Amino acid sequence: MKRAIATAQPLCDALGLPMQIREGLREISYGAWEDQEQDTIRQRYEEDYLRWQTDPAWNPPTGGETAIQITARALPIITEIESKYKTGNVLLVSHKATIRIILCSLLGIDVGRYRDRINTPAASVSIVKFVTYGPMLEVLSDRSYMPEHLCNRAGM
Repeated sequence: MKRAIATAQPLCDALGLPMQIREGLREISYGAWEDQEQDTIRQRYEEDYLRWQTDPAWNPPTGGETAIQITARALPIITEIESKYKTGNVLLVSHKATIRIILCSLLGIDVGRYRDRINTPAASVSIVKFVTYGPMLEVLSDRSYMPEHLCNRAGM
């Protein structure tokens, strides 16, 4: 959550608005896989890894969370924001997997396909507008505000 706070704080400061931290928007819990290399995970947790790769909606990393669990903790926050802020803009800062799962859920895409259907590179901006018939994706993964050398950096 440190990176999300570091990203949001300058924006909150510039606007003079307090930051509201919501636990439900945290990154996926990778359980026993936290801070381990992918090759190590594949070797130590082969069956769990294969299940998670096949269907992360229902199969978590060993001791971690499923996409269904992330949806269950994140969507109530989206619903609260939507009902509380009928007009204007709200900035949510979260993490790659959580953002993709939220977007899939809002757009009616199977959350188990979040890695296959939506790409959100680091530091990208997506915009969802809540309209009469539900969420409307207006912008996906924009990084045009960044210098080109950062956009093309490995891991971004």
